[in-house]
Amino acid sequence: MDYDLVVIGCGAGGLASAVAYAEAVGPQARIAVLERATKEGRGGATRWTSSWFRITSDRQLDPEFVQIMERVSQGQADLDYCRTLAAEVPATFDFLDRHSVPWVYFEQPFANRNSGGGLAMPVPGGVAIVDTLAAVIDDLPEATILYETEATALATDDDGRVTGVHVTGPDGEKVLRAKAVVIACGGFEGAADMLVEHLGPRGPAMPLIAPTLANNQGDGIRLTRPLGGDVAGQFDMFHGEPVDTRSSKPDAVIYGYPFGILVNRQCQRFFDEGQDSFDATFERLGYEIWANQDQEAWFIGEKAILDWPHVADIMLTDQPPVEAETIEDLAQMFSLDPKALAATVGDYNAAIQAGEIDRAIRDGKRTVGIDPPKSNWATPISQGPFIGYPLTTAITFTFGGIRSDARGRVLRKDATAIPGLYAAGEVTGLYYGEYPAGTSVLRALTFGRIAAHEAAAER
Repeated sequence: MDYDLVVIGCGAGGLASAVAYAEAVGPQARIAVLERATKEGRGGATRWTSSWFRITSDRQLDPEFVQIMERVSQGQADLDYCRTLAAEVPATFDFLDRHSVPWVYFEQPFANRNSGGGLAMPVPGGVAIVDTLAAVIDDLPEATILYETEATALATDDDGRVTGVHVTGPDGEKVLRAKAVVIACGGFEGAADMLVEHLGPRGPAMPLIAPTLANNQGDGIRLTRPLGGDVAGQFDMFHGEPVDTRSSKPDAVIYGYPFGILVNRQCQRFFDEGQDSFDATFERLGYEIWANQDQEAWFIGEKAILDWPHVADIMLTDQPPVEAETIEDLAQMFSLDPKALAATVGDYNAAIQAGEIDRAIRDGKRTVGIDPPKSNWATPISQGPFIGYPLTTAITFTFGGIRSDARGRVLRKDATAIPGLYAAGEVTGLYYGEYPAGTSVLRALTFGRIAAHEAAAER
């Protein structure tokens, strides 16, 4: 079959590519979007996450984003790519508005890392991106989404130009010929062999933040390797989040940990819960739980914190907290040592310094004389009832992926572009050391648009 564009992946990046291409070429554009999942499970990680956007009230990317990327990556990130992302974010929101994707901006009620001060998100989350943009494609006369369809290889001509995709689907094996191909099929979160290779034997044991991440099999790397495709990003690092072990709900993250303490199986604190705002530390916490705490930890606090404005809203689990009248009883409910937990809580309470707690700023309300310290929001845990959440780390996306440039083109090891091939989203490697929260879905949408415009211009 012949198409103008074939898109591999049906998340934010892939759907943005398909819709933006139709905008550029016209509604008669022949477009195929490949989705490994069923229609009900379409959308990859985008479908299941909050899909926060790290922007200002005037629709700009956090003005410090490029500097943050340079610092946390120690200069390894592609800063031209980052500058392009920053420049194109307003146009991405214009794109969302044109296609009636509902989203809202709000000032954050807690201290946060975004120098712009706020966040935006689709309503009610990433599913709004998936369903709204997929509906646009469904309404195009020559476009289609091919479900339960896997890309197995890229087709090329004698000059090395990509001319289509070999696929396997409900109708068997076939070749979809295309003038351009966009790869937007996520990282290798569901690929056990690649997780072992890059994260070690414990990598595949991590739960997935959302069920359809199992479909993220590292296809971008597998497809481009025979064409000499290069890679980028830190392959032995990933974005993980501390989630409630009792919940099967996707994205069941416990963000309220700065207002209590975190303990391990030995009932010892292992992390400065108040070292920075939760949006700056939740990835660091997730990695610590996975790497050094045998994939288990517990958040402990007073039940009263759930009555503070907005705190209950950042406990994203669908399970109520475990509750007890005494710390010892709470420990027993988690099969922890009651005396050890009581001693840790007692030492923590005794170390808290005078001062008022202000959740909107880094308030300096700290501990002294315990290790690790708590640098801000040192909230006493002295008045029952007490609550707790059992935590583990769920993988959200991998950092390593194929190398693409600021024009969305996939690059070879010699830094030349593979003709006819583009990429967007988490399939492309960008992050090193740390992921600045609220930028992943936004960059997928933005570079999905950019890749589509490049493909349309070349056409």
